Amino acid sequence: MAALLEEWADQMGVSDAERDRWLRAAWLHDALRETRLAANTTHGAAAADRAANDGETDRGVLDAVRYHSCGYAGWDDVGKMLYLADALEPGRKPDRKERARLAERVPHERDRVLRKIVAYEIRQRTRGGRPIDPLTTEFWNSLRRGST
Repeated sequence: MAALLEEWADQMGVSDAERDRWLRAAWLHDALRETRLAANTTHGAAAADRAANDGETDRGVLDAVRYHSCGYAGWDDVGKMLYLADALEPGRKPDRKERARLAERVPHERDRVLRKIVAYEIRQRTRGGRPIDPLTTEFWNSLRRGST
């Protein structure tokens, strides 16, 4: 995921400071991925809590990690980019070829790709009869209003 974010940062010409935020979020995202957690605790929330306890103060980075699996209407760029990298990282199933095509479009059409990914996630949950997290709904609505 970090490699994808780094590639996008290069292609998008983001500042070194913003690139650093994206990469910190990627590393924090993976920090507790393999750790056994309490029931109903996501690795993102646990990683964000641990990072805050360890001194991370960037609210955007912490929110990116905490909400990366459901989306968050209050995100700045680091959250949106982490969400995209998580959804589009190479090797993720299903639809590997489509995900690769979308990943190539991110530097030039980030907002359009972001809406497409969120719509896909909502469709998949609906088809599977699973509930949609209220944060995902708020995130989708913020994207549809054009606040991205």
